[in-house]
Amino acid sequence: MDLPNNDWTPRQHQMPVWSFLEHGGKRAIEIAHRRWGKDDVALHRAACAAWERPATYWHCLPEYGQARKAIWTAVNPHTGKRRIDEAFPEWMRKRTNDQEMFIELINGSTWQVIGSDRYNSLVGSGVAGVTFSEWALCNPSAWGYISPMLRENDGWALFITTPRGKNHAFDMYNYATQTDGWFADLSGAEETGAFSNIQLDEIKAEYVSLYGKDFGAASFQQEYLCSFEAATIGSYYGNEL
Repeated sequence: MDLPNNDWTPRQHQMPVWSFLEHGGKRAIEIAHRRWGKDDVALHRAACAAWERPATYWHCLPEYGQARKAIWTAVNPHTGKRRIDEAFPEWMRKRTNDQEMFIELINGSTWQVIGSDRYNSLVGSGVAGVTFSEWALCNPSAWGYISPMLRENDGWALFITTPRGKNHAFDMYNYATQTDGWFADLSGAEETGAFSNIQLDEIKAEYVSLYGKDFGAASFQQEYLCSFEAATIGSYYGNEL
């Protein structure tokens, strides 16, 4: 009964943030391109942490309403299995509450999918680990609410996202690069090798055909090259500015 489950191992570009958390790091922000595997890393890391230390763990999406589709029922197209079942196998579980997207492990740990839009309703004095998925789209007030709980319990927080302009995710990334005890990484598709140059050219062409030359190029730079400078789609004057 080894973890991560099913012989899952981090890919080369995922190893830095995985190793940081595995060796006791408490605060990490990963700015990464689409299909980098951000949620996979977060799910498997949370499963390991929950097995090592009985406590409460959360996986936070921007909105509670999107959490079921994005995480709870999401299927890995490479294996045909639900991602939560890959990370939290049956042998670990005592019970699973589908309605509340909640898993209790046999060692007493609990893991649950939550939304940053409902942070005021969270009760978890024993929370020891939180992942903020698509952090750039989350309500930053959720972190202000949850962070004191983590400090009290010596817990960890992982922020994973692609850029959405120079908002709170941009500010946190800059803060993390200058602050001891934080891990910060910006991982674009050209650096990770997750896509070939031909594939990247095809993706860019598709974005241009969908959004037009200017917004298409900006969207590609934002989603795959992790540019904070690219104009956010819908910002009419972004390209001119």
